[in-house]
Amino acid sequence: MGKLAILSLAVISLAAFIGERLFALRHLSLSSRELTQNYLPNCHVIEGIEYGAEDITTLDDGLAFLSTGLKYPGLPSYSDDPGKIYSLNLLDSDLKIKALNIKGQFDKGSFNPHGISVYTDVKDGAIYLFVVNHPQGKSQVEIFRFVEDENALQYIRTIRHELLQNVNDIVAVGTESFYATNDHYFTNEILKVMEPLLSLSWCDVVYYSPQTVQVVAGGFPSANGINISPDKRHLYVSNILKHKISVMEIQKNTVLSHVKEVDVGSLCDNIEVDRESGDLWLGCHPNGLKFMLSDPNDPPGSEVIRIENILSEKPRVTQVYSDDGSVIIASSVATPYEGKLLIGTVYQKALICDLK
Repeated sequence: MGKLAILSLAVISLAAFIGERLFALRHLSLSSRELTQNYLPNCHVIEGIEYGAEDITTLDDGLAFLSTGLKYPGLPSYSDDPGKIYSLNLLDSDLKIKALNIKGQFDKGSFNPHGISVYTDVKDGAIYLFVVNHPQGKSQVEIFRFVEDENALQYIRTIRHELLQNVNDIVAVGTESFYATNDHYFTNEILKVMEPLLSLSWCDVVYYSPQTVQVVAGGFPSANGINISPDKRHLYVSNILKHKISVMEIQKNTVLSHVKEVDVGSLCDNIEVDRESGDLWLGCHPNGLKFMLSDPNDPPGSEVIRIENILSEKPRVTQVYSDDGSVIIASSVATPYEGKLLIGTVYQKALICDLK
């Protein structure tokens, strides 16, 4: 009778624990959130983007780079073709994408691009494109030099390191140096699923240079998008499962000190920073459960959020665009340029709109 009582108590305790964890997970994923549509004028789909533009970044002259064709565990993938990097001139009225040819000894067949970042060398004006790549499900960072007159990428090198095991996004701060986010702690797919269920906050930000590789910030349930302020003094990290943007100050030794967090009320993915105003533009998942289920009959929506004056005492957070999935599904990035807003998604289309 004693053993039966102990067993019953154990079963009840386990059931209560699982129930509490599932309730917490529903809160983290904003599973009950429904969107009110908030459209921008003159929106149209970018022709040729069918399998996502998970990350986008734009040069000062209006040339955008788009990371497309991401294959990520647990999410839909509608093409077996390798991923590609496209360019798009936002000043061109035709808005035609062009695939960037990759030159050099690079394995194009396993290319699976995720987060991207550009760095312009002040010494000679050379433009470097850093790409998070997941060949065969692994994580590594590719460095290319952009050859403008050929619309090509010259392969330079691949970076692998034990601290770069689950890289999501990257921000370049030199020709060979960057900060990167890890969106999981474990590499095993089953253990990855357990991380949010157990509310583990073991994800981090890593600084890499040829001389130094170190974890510079931690304690994230999942660290996704990352970007840098125009004055290069602060980093912004998407603390996606807490629905916040973390603001970090860069110290002289490259370690980050926590400044504050800004609530955004959504699961925001990539971060783009307006070079003139310093405003943050976020591509977000308004309902994480719908995003993970990816049911075509009840698709995940899309949301773009803007943060103005993020370093002030009262940052202004506004919703710029929202859609219930009837126009675009699973927005992951938004970048403004000259009165236009380019919105990318994890595995579907890309949209360009006029800003009001």
